[in-house]
Amino acid sequence: MADEIKYEHKTVQTVRGTGGLAISKMEKDGWELIEQTQVMLRSTLKFRRPKKPQPWLLIGSAAAVLVILAIVIGAASALSDGDGKKDDARKSMTAASEKPSTTPMPTAAESAAAEVITPEKNPEFAALLKADSCDDANLDFATGYEGQTVAFNGSIRHMAPHGDYETRYDFLLGPGDEGANTTIGPAFKYEDVNTGNLHLTGKKIPATVGVGDKFRFIAEVREFNAAQCLFFLHPVSTEVR
Repeated sequence: MADEIKYEHKTVQTVRGTGGLAISKMEKDGWELIEQTQVMLRSTLKFRRPKKPQPWLLIGSAAAVLVILAIVIGAASALSDGDGKKDDARKSMTAASEKPSTTPMPTAAESAAAEVITPEKNPEFAALLKADSCDDANLDFATGYEGQTVAFNGSIRHMAPHGDYETRYDFLLGPGDEGANTTIGPAFKYEDVNTGNLHLTGKKIPATVGVGDKFRFIAEVREFNAAQCLFFLHPVSTEVR
């Protein structure tokens, strides 16, 4: 067991009458008398005392203590450095967040303008405006850009009441300025809208609109009906030209 006491032993022989002195001297040195035998004029005394720890054990214990202290100090130093780095990171992030951005944010109008597809910025749309109304380019463009906004200069090719309504209309639009005489480009259609739905803009907004009127149409791409060769749009705004 780790707590078991280990002893060293010593035997002393004395002449009769001197045993007491020998025992006293040995006890002062830490010895314990465990057995005494006497044969004629001589006495045999047996002693024991706990063994002193070896120096290497003390050195080992001291080394272990030093190792533990080194680990504790190292851990404390690492934690201190970590906290310092975190503080530096927080300060850097705070400084970065407080520093005003030098990049100007786009306005809502600029963002909207950047998203509008025009023939000047989109080669596919430019080609579509010159294609036949039944060309495959109509279906390809409608499928690829459904829900996006286009803008082009055009005119009203045809206008008729929608069903039995008197104030709601179906508009047939074409690129360019030829109105009813337009022969190139898709047959763009606004279906079931009134003049208010056109969202007319410009310096001189007319009281009424009709065939041949020229506008800059801004509209949302809906779908292409291949059987009718009609390209459906939904009006966003209509600027007088």
